[in-house]
Amino acid sequence: MRLDGALFAAAQAGNPAALERMLRELQPDIRRYARRQCHRTSSVEDVVQEALIVLYRRVGTVRDPLALAGWVLRVVTRLCMLPVLGLMRGAESLSHRDEAAHFAAMPADELRHDLVGALESLPEPYREIVLLRDMEQLTIGEAAERLGITREATKSRLHRARALLREYLQVDGAKEPKR
Repeated sequence: MRLDGALFAAAQAGNPAALERMLRELQPDIRRYARRQCHRTSSVEDVVQEALIVLYRRVGTVRDPLALAGWVLRVVTRLCMLPVLGLMRGAESLSHRDEAAHFAAMPADELRHDLVGALESLPEPYREIVLLRDMEQLTIGEAAERLGITREATKSRLHRARALLREYLQVDGAKEPKR
């Protein structure tokens, strides 16, 4: 991934034309990373778009253009593993070692399928808050503003959504997750 230092500096300074050009130039590299990291080819374009959004929002946090490639790769990897990260980031830890061992031993594609099923099982308001917080990585305040509800209601809805996800994925000993 090559990027002109002057273009990077201008994009970080908030120059809209430089930022647009930088995103356009990085898109093929991001797509290549996504093809390597994502196991489902159907999610590659979504990951590319989400990675571009994250880069757009957070370009100011990258200090060195040479570190950009590694940072973008980590973003793409996280987005490809979104279902796992989205459920675990900020959620309570698994309550039993058996659950942790079960999910660690589960094939990644099977786990992704279960997590997608869990997300699809949520009522729309709960699915929306999980996607805003864990996929778009909005803060509680940003999510509350987007949803038009209070911060407290946002926290409560997120807590309930994660509880429903955990319930959907609940494991009884070494049995399969409940459906």
